[in-house]
Formats: sequence, structure tokens, C-alpha cells
Amino acid sequence: MPNYLNLSSYRFAPLADLKPLRSRLQEKCKAWGLKGTILLSSEGINLFVAGEEVPVQALLSELRQIQGLEDLTPKISPSDHQPFNRMLIRIKKEIIAFGIDAINPARHTSARLPPKELKRWLDEGKDVILLDTRNDYEIKLGTFKNARPVGVKHFRDFPAAVGSLPEEWKNKPVVTFCTGGIRCEKAAPYLESQGFRDIFQLDGGILNYFAECGNAHYDGDCFVFDQRVGVDPSLHESRFGQCFACLTPLTETELESPLYQVGVSCPYCFESSEAQMRASLERRHAAISAASNPLPGSEPRENRRPFRVPAKWEGLSVLDCVCAIVKHIGREAWQQEFANQRVLDSDGQPADPSRTVKAGERYFHLYPIQAEPPVNPGIRIVHEDEALLVLEKPAPLPVHAGGRFSRNTLQYFLNRAYAPQHPHPAHRLDANTTGLLLVARTRHFAGQLQPQFSRGEVEKEYLAKVHGHPPSNQFVCELPISETTSNVGARQGDEQGLPARTEFEVVTRSDDGTALLRVRPLTGRTNQIRVHLWELGWPVVGDQLYLPGRRLGTVQTGDLSDSRLCLHSSVLGFTHPLTQKRVRFESSPDF
Repeated sequence: MPNYLNLSSYRFAPLADLKPLRSRLQEKCKAWGLKGTILLSSEGINLFVAGEEVPVQALLSELRQIQGLEDLTPKISPSDHQPFNRMLIRIKKEIIAFGIDAINPARHTSARLPPKELKRWLDEGKDVILLDTRNDYEIKLGTFKNARPVGVKHFRDFPAAVGSLPEEWKNKPVVTFCTGGIRCEKAAPYLESQGFRDIFQLDGGILNYFAECGNAHYDGDCFVFDQRVGVDPSLHESRFGQCFACLTPLTETELESPLYQVGVSCPYCFESSEAQMRASLERRHAAISAASNPLPGSEPRENRRPFRVPAKWEGLSVLDCVCAIVKHIGREAWQQEFANQRVLDSDGQPADPSRTVKAGERYFHLYPIQAEPPVNPGIRIVHEDEALLVLEKPAPLPVHAGGRFSRNTLQYFLNRAYAPQHPHPAHRLDANTTGLLLVARTRHFAGQLQPQFSRGEVEKEYLAKVHGHPPSNQFVCELPISETTSNVGARQGDEQGLPARTEFEVVTRSDDGTALLRVRPLTGRTNQIRVHLWELGWPVVGDQLYLPGRRLGTVQTGDLSDSRLCLHSSVLGFTHPLTQKRVRFESSPDF
């Protein structure tokens, strides 16, 4: 007899207090020995969990006590092994990524068609279009006879794919279906919004159809998102493997093919550039891990921070020059550094503060022997080619050397991992900001990417969680930002400062008094988003410098133990220097 129950379910319902809920479920699932994935969102819940029968039923009982989930209905199938490796509970913007805010299944969804009614229609030969909303690789394992695939690699591509559907379908009955029904909760209403007049969604998806109707009018098995890969119409595990490069289900014969390499390729994608890039990224991630483990700044050492004399300050004294370059330290502090012989000339000798400088001369600021604070080295590259790489930066992690950091920086890790190349970040993120960062592989490509930022040609979008609820759903801040900084690098609004413009849009308002904002900075001032929100009275949650009540903290870069800054670079769009075509990358935060 099978030892495990596999539970899948979802419910669109307004949920609040997601962090306490996540913590409670994590604790209980760990105690019950359950594994799988639970996605929580303000729009509802989506879960795939497996375990022994009693714990699975205990989880169902726990979830049904949550307001809005009282009638949560599961799909349960057996297996003789645990199909998941670990238990993950995540808070997401959407429980199924779609990207169209106007589609809200908690408010409206399309008519549900019971499986037995669909079977009756098909038995009678009713003229109906069966639209498979799943990804292409899932469909390879099986689908309804005569079904039409929408043709997507990811469900986020569904809205774009709808535009290519035949116009005459808008006047015919269309039944959408997917694995368990959740994707159709958004796909079907979207079709209605695009003029399709007679839309249904298969209630409970393929798995519910299998449970009630078996394999009638269906060819093959159903792809599932766990180690089972697929289930047959009796809801038992089918004998398929899967290529984790292109995600194609594989037969036993295909698994024996010399073109199948675990995690690299299979007969369907052996020579595809995508598979090659995945393999390259695996090697690159290993190189970054080796470059940052152990953290190179963890060993106490003496740091020399170089600086060159800009042409515009030629003729100043060394003291006046360093005061102009590093403004936040202050003149008295620099005088003390000279007195302590911590400013050196290019020969490594103590510099004379009254000496007249020349353009291009190099000096060094000597830091005491000490270890650098620990950082998060978990860099993830999402794209790489010969011109550039796009990565997700963790936090805290400074991009460049500065202050307490010299080697524990993203730039240092990349230099070691990509040697002899020295990648050039095309822009920067604050040390405690997470998300997408664009990096040029060479100085040549940096010269083509960086000007796109200065010309305002790069699409930049952030997500920020803030204290308070802004009264308007959309607003703009154009407060200029000061050029001068405090002793820890803080900036403030200053009518005589640098022009700055930031656009804001409220995504969600939470019962805990916070709000999630979509943010578009149209200029690139240092700390711009944080300063504007702070000045408006809605500081970013977790900010260690720009505190509630317009107070300033004492540190710019927080430690690993500090509350995380809830600011995430979520969208980057730019013109690729090789193809001259627009490319766009997206990333979701975990706050």
C-alpha cells in the first residue's frame, strides 16, 4: 500500500498577516514531517504537499481554520515515496504568476464546467474548443484529444499568446484546462476580457477529470510539478523522468540516450543555446561560490583605498582634494588622518596635506587592520552572454569597495570568478537592496550600457514595502536630493540639490500597516527611492538609515543580523549592445 498522500489545492481569497501565518505553518509542517511547497499571497494560497495520512489531514484542518479557506478542497493522490526534498513556504505577489492586476479571481472568475459535463459534451461530439493553457513541455506528456495548445513556455506568456488565437474562436464555446485548475482561474477571465464570449474552465483541472472520468477522451498522462513527473488517469505515478535543462518529460529509452546528461541536456535540447547557458551558469555559480567562501574579507588585514585626482581639482592641496572627493568624512577628520599618517602618496609614503596635486595623481587612504563585516554572498546569475550578465544581488552586499568594505563586495567576488576579465556593473544598488543588476563583461560593453542609464533609456522598476498607507494609489515625488551627505552617507531632500523624480504605485495595502509599492525612479540619485519615501513619511521597512519619523540612523550598510531592507530591483529593460534589440528581465522579492 502507498505510504504517502500527495495533496494539492489552491484558493483565491484575501489573506492578511502573511508573515505570522508563514511562521506558524513552517513550525507545524516541520513537526508533522511534511514536505513540498506552500505559496502564500494577499490573493490566496497554492500548495503541493506530501506526507503520511494523519499529518496531511492535520494540515488541511489547520488551513481550513483560516478565514477565507474554510471550504478549501484538496486533490489527493497516493505514492510509495516522498516526491519532495524539502518544505518551502513562500510569500509571493501572486500564487500563480500572471502579471495582469485587473484579473482577480477572488472577485470574478469564469463559469466552471464539471468534469462529467465535459465528458458528456465530448461523448456527444459537441463543437467545443479545448484550450490547453499549460506550458509546452507539460503537454508532451499528454492532453485531451483534439485539444489546442495555447503555445507558451511559461504561464506569464499567456496574455501575449492570446493575441495570436483565431478571431473566430471568440464566438465558439471554449473550455480552458490545466493541471489542477488554478491557471484557468486567471486564463479564462482574461479570455473574456479580450472578447471571447462563451468561456468555461474545467473545474479542478485534469486531475479532477481523472478522478471522476478516468482517461475518457484523454491521451497519455498528466505532468505534475514534483519528482513523480507524471500521473496516469488512475492518479498513480507514471514511469517518466525529466530533463531539468528544458523540463521535457523523458521516457525510459530517452533517459538511456547518450545525449541525456543530468541537469545539462536531453535528446530534445542537447545542442540548444539554452542548455549550454544553463551548464555555463552552473559552472559560473560554482566559481562565485569558490571566490566568496570563505569570505575574503573575514581575515583581518590592512586596506588601502585608492583615489585619483580629477582634472577639475588640479592645483588644490592634497587635503582640499580628499575633502572634495570624500565629502562625508569632514575636514577635521581628514586632518586627523593625515596626522596619523593614514594618507599615502603613490610611493606609499605619508602624504603632505599642503602639497599641490596634479590631475591623475594617485593617493591611498590607509584603513586600520581589521576584518570586514560578513555579507551575503548568494549571487544568482539569471543571464550571461559574451557582452553582459544580469544577476540577482543578495543583501547585505555592497557593489563596490567603500567604508568598512574592501573585499567583501560584489565587484571583488566577480573579479575573482571571471578572472582575467574584470566585469563592470553598469549601475549600482545600495548594499541592502536586493534584485536585478546589469553588469558589462568588458569596458567596451560598459561604454554602451552605462550611457543608456544616463539617457533614461533603461526601464527600471522596484518593489518597496513601506511603513504606512499612502492616501493615493499613484503619486510622484520630484523633491531634489542633497549633494552633501552626513557622516554615514545619508542624503536628504534639498530644494537646492540635484533634480530627482520618482513615480509610485500602490500594489497592496496590508493590515499590519505596511504597503507594497511599485516604484519607477526616472533619475538615478544615490539613495533616491529611500530618501523620497522617507521625506514623504513612508520609509522603507527594514531601512537602518532612513528611519520612521524622519529620523536618521547611524549606519548605511546593515549587518546580516539586522532586519532586511524591503527594497527590490524587480525589472530591468534595456537595448542589448550585440543585437540592438530590447530585452527585459523580471525578478520577484521574498518579502
